[in-house]
Amino acid sequence: MKGHTKFALGLLILGVLGIIIGKIVQVQWQDSKIFSFTDAGASKGKITIGVDNWIGYFPLCSPVMKRRLYQQGYLLECIEDQADYAQRLEALNKGKLDMAVATVDSYLFNGAKTQYPGTIVAVLDESKGGDALLAWKDKLPTLDNLRQNKTAKIAFTPNSPSDHLLKAVAVHFDIKHLKQRQNWPVLTQGSEDALQRLLAKEVDAAVLWQPDVSKALSKEGIHLLLGTDQTRQLIVDVLIAGKKIMRDKPEIITLLLTEYFHTLKFYRDNNDELLDDVEAITKLDDESIESLLKGVQWQGLTENAHKWFGTVAVNGLPEQELVETINSSINIFIDYGSMIASPLPDNDPYRIISSHFVAEVYQQLAVPTDIVTVEKHKFKKLSDQQWQNLQQVGKLKIRPVIFASGTDALTLDDKMQLDVAESTVKHYPDFRILIRGHTSTRGDAVLNKTLSQDRADAVARYLMITHDIPAQRIKAMGYGGEQPLSQLSGESRRAYNYRLPRVELILVADKF
Repeated sequence: MKGHTKFALGLLILGVLGIIIGKIVQVQWQDSKIFSFTDAGASKGKITIGVDNWIGYFPLCSPVMKRRLYQQGYLLECIEDQADYAQRLEALNKGKLDMAVATVDSYLFNGAKTQYPGTIVAVLDESKGGDALLAWKDKLPTLDNLRQNKTAKIAFTPNSPSDHLLKAVAVHFDIKHLKQRQNWPVLTQGSEDALQRLLAKEVDAAVLWQPDVSKALSKEGIHLLLGTDQTRQLIVDVLIAGKKIMRDKPEIITLLLTEYFHTLKFYRDNNDELLDDVEAITKLDDESIESLLKGVQWQGLTENAHKWFGTVAVNGLPEQELVETINSSINIFIDYGSMIASPLPDNDPYRIISSHFVAEVYQQLAVPTDIVTVEKHKFKKLSDQQWQNLQQVGKLKIRPVIFASGTDALTLDDKMQLDVAESTVKHYPDFRILIRGHTSTRGDAVLNKTLSQDRADAVARYLMITHDIPAQRIKAMGYGGEQPLSQLSGESRRAYNYRLPRVELILVADKF
């Protein structure tokens, strides 16, 4: 009897399951039939991109971009993650995202943890005033004052592009105490928090991004120490395609880039549409929108092909500024102490970039090469008095340029040091270069001044001839032994005398 009961119960359960499965199949069949009559039936799928609210990413996720992709049968979903780069790259690594955006420095730093889950396929924009180091002028008039004032408090958001700007300042201008995050840092939750601390005078300086940069500069007494509008190849935003989409559906990358560059051109040609669309999404007023847009420089297809990836040569020589930016960022990390060596496989930047897609889109759109103009800053010739009126921005970090006694001939090591210095100068294309030559205090003062001038001239000639720096951008000045260094505590006289002969590279700018 018990056996019959179990058998009957089993049949009952099977029957119920059969009914449930039948219902599910019926519903699915009905849904699929309805689906085939909707516009969704023509959908080819969804493209997901991990982003944050930086204005540079706006065209990528804009209404125009979404409409263009929809017309191609794809839905575009931009997933906001509050600039959590580690989480974003982990999602890309697991295939939860097709693509992601990031600054070059953040991808290098955070991507190492997941062995670089994607490939850089396009440069989206470059920060041009979107990030800046500002200070109370009575506390920190210049970057050199920051070097001397080791107790100055600085507010900034860690692991942000502004953080990278601060690291670059520490490395390029040799501000050693900024590399030791002990007494000076005031960590904040975003730029607005850092701004409030600056306005309340809880800190002497702050690293902000737009629109907070403009808000700070509107306050009397606050001034700009260094902004990304004065830099080049420092904070660069890129589009990263995940390994899965690279492997399985590379044609989608080509399609997305094609529609993106069309979108970018549309907004460039229709500025009112750009302003309206930004306002509709950000809900900001006109002044704030203007500040946001002023801080970003979008990079179109022409810039990508000619300048960043070098898929098309300009004047016979391909430029590959993306590779230069990657190498420069790694050097900043290593010098700052954030890394001990390059995290890239085989120390090869080409392992994380692909120029193929930009080259393919460029060829498809047949962009004429004659529309490209290579931008080169034009410096006017200045009088000696005008050079004296320039404001010192900061002294570049450079190992001593050592001349043989009584000579002005550069050694091979000197030239290598100047090559390194020039790679730093490239980040600051708007500043002029003042070269100061110094000798020891011993000997004839007139002869020393002549010798120091000859040595400064030798450095200037090398930079102009080897690195094509315009003559009107450089001023060489010899001071002889008139500006000796201070002798360090406990330093021997011999060691002190060894340090006195030197050549310094100073970045200077117009006073306003």
